[in-house]
Amino acid sequence: MEEAISSVSTPVLIDQITELAGHLSAANARWLSLIAEFDRREAWAEWGVKSCAHWLNWKCGLDLGAAREKLRVAHALEALPRIAAAMAAGSLSYSKVRAMTRVAGAATEQYFLNVALHGTANHVEKLVRAFRRAKESQELSREARQQANRSLSWFHDEDGSLVIKVRLPAEAGAVFLKALEAAEGALPPPGVSAETSLEPVQSRTARRADALGLMAEGFLASDQQPLSGGDRQQIVVHVDAQTLRHDHAGRCELEDGPGIAAETARRLACDASLVVLVENEQGEPLNVGRKTRTIPPALRRALRSRDQGCRFPGCTHTRFVDGHHVQHWAKGGETRLSNLVSLCRFHHRLLHEGRVVVQVLDDGAFRFIRPDGRSFDSPAPNASRQLDWMQLVAAHQARQIRITPSTAITRWQGEQLDYELAVDGLLQRASRVGNVSAETSRGD
Repeated sequence: MEEAISSVSTPVLIDQITELAGHLSAANARWLSLIAEFDRREAWAEWGVKSCAHWLNWKCGLDLGAAREKLRVAHALEALPRIAAAMAAGSLSYSKVRAMTRVAGAATEQYFLNVALHGTANHVEKLVRAFRRAKESQELSREARQQANRSLSWFHDEDGSLVIKVRLPAEAGAVFLKALEAAEGALPPPGVSAETSLEPVQSRTARRADALGLMAEGFLASDQQPLSGGDRQQIVVHVDAQTLRHDHAGRCELEDGPGIAAETARRLACDASLVVLVENEQGEPLNVGRKTRTIPPALRRALRSRDQGCRFPGCTHTRFVDGHHVQHWAKGGETRLSNLVSLCRFHHRLLHEGRVVVQVLDDGAFRFIRPDGRSFDSPAPNASRQLDWMQLVAAHQARQIRITPSTAITRWQGEQLDYELAVDGLLQRASRVGNVSAETSRGD
């Protein structure tokens, strides 16, 4: 039986603290390499989530911002093998590694590593900030050129797609990317294959394009400029009633635009304004009904109060949420609270594309399953087994990772770090790599 902590002597207590710190750093390095590979495979898409960060938020209990930062560090370490190896050996803490991965490159990695091994996390943070400021000061002379060369142009491609080319100054570009990153959270991950239910096949660039569209939509929905009416913020779909109900061949298209799938029209019609238009055989309108909402305002308030965001397991989205008819109103489903569930646009699209199925249980709760019947929130086998910290030590010993009480201890003995000298050394190393790259390009 393990000895009680209160009976451990202080020297032994110190050794156990520092040794376990090394084991935790090594385990953290292994964990970061695992999530980097998991993200590279985009295996998270199988769970119906928007990104690897959302999966970590759901399955590992990480804050969404912390999960994104862990992924950033994990991917950055792939290009910094010396720092990654030192962390895997238990010699570097995550705090030091996180700071270095913000600025370190191939030319400066070893310099930063030496400082991290001999200094504290505070030393590393201060050096990173000083190096970043020095790099930024070198960029000030470029600001005038950035302002003079800013531009935006567009044209329509042969398939009707809009192609945009934009050049922004660094400051405006940072604001744009910040807005794009914020909008990306409300959008789907790369598209999925028709062969495997949720296997991704599209690139990250597709998500950014969708995020840009959402930014435009958000601006039009705001009061930033006078609008001529609600129609400027709407997408109008013309669809035959039989096509909407029974997939019969018929009209199903965007107004002044291309045709769309009937299931796409049903998804849009789940939560939209409807106008019933009666036409004769020649397509001439005979009668136009009043505009109505598929979900009345009072029912929408009740739905929002009950669900408070997307109901898909693990989804954190509370904005840009649609009301979904479990049984579509076009196929006889009633527009009542028990037949409605709130879904973000990503999960709403997955349901209408058949990659997710929602069931209403006897108690009124909702259950989301894959087409093969598996639940999205099923725990992995052995997920509930108890872990002891000594198993971590044994696992490292089995992998021949030798960690002692001194492995994780900083080698700093109180010396003063000359940050100006350190930054100058880093800048020289970075500039040498830049010059070599430029000469190689000219030689080609």
